[in-house]
Amino acid sequence: MRNHVSPGLPPLTPRPVRARSPSLAATKLGIAARCGGAGGYFGKVQRFDAARSTTARAQSGKAARSVIREMGHTASDSEMPLKYSSGKAFPLGVSQVDGGLNFAIFSQHASSVTLCLKLPERGTQDDEEIVEFALDRQKNKTGDIWHVSVEGLPASGVLYGYRINGPQGWQQGHRFDDSVILLDPYAKLVSGRKYFGVDKEESSQFFGTYDFDSSPFDWGDDYRLPNLPESDLVIYEMNVRAFTADESSGLGPAVRGSYLGLIDKIPHLLELGVNAVELLPVFEFDELEFKRFPNPRDHMVNTWGYSTINFFAPMSRYASAGGGPVAASKELKKMVKALHNAGIEVILDVVYNHTNEADDANPYMTSFRGIDNKVYYMLDLNNNPQLLNFSGCGNTLNCNHPVVKELVLDSLRHWVKEYHIDGFRFDLASVLCRGPDGSPLDAPPLIKEIAKDSVLSRCKIIAEPWDCGGLYLVGRFPNWDRWAEWNGQYRDDIRRFIKGDPGLKGVFATRVSGSADLYQVNNRKPYDSINFIIAHDGFTLCDLVSYNSKHNDANGECGRDGCNDNYSWNCGVEGETNDLIVRRLRSRQMKNFHVALMISQGTPMMLMGDEYGHTRYGNNNSYGHDTHINNFQWGQLEERKDGHFRFFSEMIKFRHSHPILRRDRFLSKNDVTWHEDCWENQESKFLAFTIHDHNSGGDIYLAFNAHEYFVDAVIPPPPHHKSWSRVVDTNLESPNDIVPEGVLFTDSGYRIAPYSCILLKAKP
Repeated sequence: MRNHVSPGLPPLTPRPVRARSPSLAATKLGIAARCGGAGGYFGKVQRFDAARSTTARAQSGKAARSVIREMGHTASDSEMPLKYSSGKAFPLGVSQVDGGLNFAIFSQHASSVTLCLKLPERGTQDDEEIVEFALDRQKNKTGDIWHVSVEGLPASGVLYGYRINGPQGWQQGHRFDDSVILLDPYAKLVSGRKYFGVDKEESSQFFGTYDFDSSPFDWGDDYRLPNLPESDLVIYEMNVRAFTADESSGLGPAVRGSYLGLIDKIPHLLELGVNAVELLPVFEFDELEFKRFPNPRDHMVNTWGYSTINFFAPMSRYASAGGGPVAASKELKKMVKALHNAGIEVILDVVYNHTNEADDANPYMTSFRGIDNKVYYMLDLNNNPQLLNFSGCGNTLNCNHPVVKELVLDSLRHWVKEYHIDGFRFDLASVLCRGPDGSPLDAPPLIKEIAKDSVLSRCKIIAEPWDCGGLYLVGRFPNWDRWAEWNGQYRDDIRRFIKGDPGLKGVFATRVSGSADLYQVNNRKPYDSINFIIAHDGFTLCDLVSYNSKHNDANGECGRDGCNDNYSWNCGVEGETNDLIVRRLRSRQMKNFHVALMISQGTPMMLMGDEYGHTRYGNNNSYGHDTHINNFQWGQLEERKDGHFRFFSEMIKFRHSHPILRRDRFLSKNDVTWHEDCWENQESKFLAFTIHDHNSGGDIYLAFNAHEYFVDAVIPPPPHHKSWSRVVDTNLESPNDIVPEGVLFTDSGYRIAPYSCILLKAKP
C-alpha cells in the first residue's frame, strides 16, 4: 500500500509517508504536576476514597490545566464506593468477574502501571474526574501481565486507560512516559471524537471503554453466513465512509458516511453483481493525524484509515449521528447482517504491519509505544535503537514476537466471532514474514498460525505480498495452501498489454488463464490469485486511460508522493477533454480492461466507483481527501446507468453464469485453444482464444486487439450443433456493446476494431 522497492516488476502500490507529530506530552489530557507518594495497594480490598484522583479540564486544542490532590472521603450517598483487589491475568482487556470488572494489560518491561478511570457520573462534561489506581507489582502482577479487579463500576459508559512507567534507557529500546494516558491494546471499544473529521475535536484523547449492559446482538433466526466458494467471488473494494458521504447519496446528514449508510446502498451492489465487499480499514484510526502540528499535509484528512490505533475496536466515527463506540459496534453488526442476508460476504482490509504511532523523530504516543516499545515494534538495536520501517509509515509491528503474534490472532478471532467477518486482506503482508530484526523468515509463525487456526478456518485470507523494504513475494508467499495473494504482476501485465505495449501477448495469455507460472504449486488453485487492475491506491480506471502522469499537487508534497510507474495511457490528451474521439477510445479501453478482468481465471477484484468511471483527476495517492475526489458520486452513476454501468454489471453477471470462467483447477491444453502460431512476434498485439466447455459445449471465443488498426480475425467453427452469438464488442455503442442473450453470428471472420475486444458464445 506504500511506495516500495521490489525486484522484477514492482507492485504499483504507493502509500503516503505518514504525518509526524511531537510527543503528546504537549497536548495530552495532561498533568501539570505529579503528586508525591506511591499510592496503590493497601490490602486485599482498597476503598475508592484512598485512591488518587485527577481532575482534567476539557480541551480545545491546547494542554488542559489540571490539579492533583490526595482524596479524602469523596463518595456521596448516590455514588457507589469503588473497591479494588488483585484481579486475574486473563483474559487481557476488560472482563466481567464476580463482584466487578477485571482489567489486565501486558507489559514486560514496565516498572509501574496505573489504571486510569474516567467516570462521567462523577463530574460534568467539562469537568470529569479521573480516578487512578496504582498497581502493586507484588500483588497485581502475574508474569508480565498487570491486573486489577474493580468493584462498583458501571457496566458501561466508563472510559479507561493506563499510565505506564519503566526504564528510561532509549538505547535499550524503551520509550516509557507516564505523563500520557495510554489506550489498552485489548480494548474492544474506543472512545474519542464523535464526528468524522471535525477539526475542533482534533486534540481529543482516545480511551478504551466497554459495554456489558447491552443484550447480545440479534442476528436473527433465519440468518446464515453466505459461505461462498472462493472460485465464485467477485470482490468490490470500497471505503465505508466514501461510499455514501457525498450529498448525492440522497441520505440524511446523520447517516451519510456511516455503516447504516452502506446498508441503504446494498441494492446497488446487487444490481452491479458483486458478491463480496472488501472494506478499507474499519479498525479505530485517527483521521486527523495530519493536523497534529503544522506541516505540508495538515490540510488533509486521513480518509483511507491505514493508521490503526486499536486492533479490536470498530471505527467509532462511522456510527450514524455521532453515536459513539457502542453505537458503532451495533451498527457495524447490522451492516454485516444486511450484507449477509443479501448474499454478500464481508472482507476486512486489516493493517497489522504498523500503527499510528509514527517514528522516533516525531512520535504520536497513544498505546503500544508507551506500553512496551521494545516488545511491540521492530528495532534497530545497533542504531540507538531506532524503529525499523518496512511499512513506509515510521514503525513496524513486531508481529512474530509471541505476545504480538497472539494479539493479532486474538484480534482476528474477535472479528470473526463477534462481527461474523468472512475474511481478511492483510496490508503489506510481507512485513508479517519478518523476524524481530526485520530479516525474512522461511516459515513465519504468525502466517502459519493464521492458516491453521480453527476459528479462522472458514475465512478467506488474502495477502498483499510485498512491503516497503523490498520483500516482494508475489507467487512466493508462504501460504500453507490457504493464503491467496493480490497478484501485482497480473495488474501490471494486463495494463501494459491493453494499452498497446509490445512483446506482452504471451504474458497476457498467462495472466488471463490463471497465472499458473505463479500459483500452480502444491495445492494452490487459480482463485488464490486475486486479479485486479485497479485498487484504492493508484489511478482509478477512468484515470488509467486519461492520464500519463500522476497529478498529486493537492497532497502538499510537491508531487513527490505516489507511484511514478502507473503503466497508464491518456489516449492522446492529458486529463479532462471534450474531444469525442478521445473519449470514445477511453470508454473502449475501460471496457476492455473490465472484460479481461471478468474472463480471467482467478478471483476478480474491482474498485468502488469504476462501475461509473470515477475520476480523481489524476491523483494516484488520494489517501487524505475527504471530498469528491474519493467520495462515490451517485449523480454520475445515474447519468451513466444505461451505458458504462450497464456494461460493467452485465459483464459481471456473465461471469457468474459461466462456470468455465471460474474453474477451481488450472487450465489444461484441452480446456483452451490459442488461435496463435507466432508467440515470439514482439510486434503482435492481438490475441484470440477459445475456452472450451466440455459439459455443454457452451464454448467462449475471445479476441483482444491492442493495435491501432483493424484486425481481420478468422473465427473457428463453433462446437457441433452450436452457433456463435456475439455477446461483447467493445467498439459498439451501448446497448450493442454487450448483449447478454447474444446476437447470432454466422460469418467465418470478424473485423475487430483498434483497441477493442469481442466475446462470442456458442449456443444451440
